[in-house]
Amino acid sequence: PIKAVEVEKAAQHGIHYIELPVAYDGLSVMVSSKNDFVTSLTVEELKRIWEPGSSVRQWSDIRKQWPKRAIRLYGPGTDSGTFDYFTERIVGKEKASRPDYTASEDDNVLVQGIAGDRDALGYFGYAYYEENKDRLKLVAIDGGKGAISPSAKTIEDATYPLARPIFIYVSLKAAQQPEISEFVRFYLSNAKRLVAEVGYIPLPEEVYGLVLSRFEKRKTG
Repeated sequence: PIKAVEVEKAAQHGIHYIELPVAYDGLSVMVSSKNDFVTSLTVEELKRIWEPGSSVRQWSDIRKQWPKRAIRLYGPGTDSGTFDYFTERIVGKEKASRPDYTASEDDNVLVQGIAGDRDALGYFGYAYYEENKDRLKLVAIDGGKGAISPSAKTIEDATYPLARPIFIYVSLKAAQQPEISEFVRFYLSNAKRLVAEVGYIPLPEEVYGLVLSRFEKRKTG
């Protein structure tokens, strides 16, 4: 969702916008398929791994029974919305992260790095796991109710701790242009099929109808 600072900035510039949910995503934590010991992590363990000043250097720093081998981290760059969401949800503060990890805005680079390194750990959207499931291994996340892996079901019902909705935002001014209106109608009318094609989780069919109605009514905020 739009950030409070962005809401404030839009207001300062007199920009009114229509918020339109279009899909669900589940930010997924991954290791290589070559990793034979990691099956789950708790939110607290993820925080210890990724927080600024983290002392985690080896797998055994997370759980004593795990190997005394260096852990190598991969994740989105600091300009990524995925980075913002992960740091806020896991560390507790947006953009708060240890700096010593391989960062890339290209998820394919992260896939290559994690898949090829048995001691890698990283995170990115569920869509890229779906495209590379033969080379990657999902890590189930325990947010306090037991370890849960991301799936279409657990992301849609938000039982997976790192599930999140995806939105588009249309300015009220832009929505007055016929070509913009037609694009948004096309987007929402085809979203259920198209978001699934790229690995996101569609909203229920009836919700897309409500979202389209929201747009047609030009309901801002």
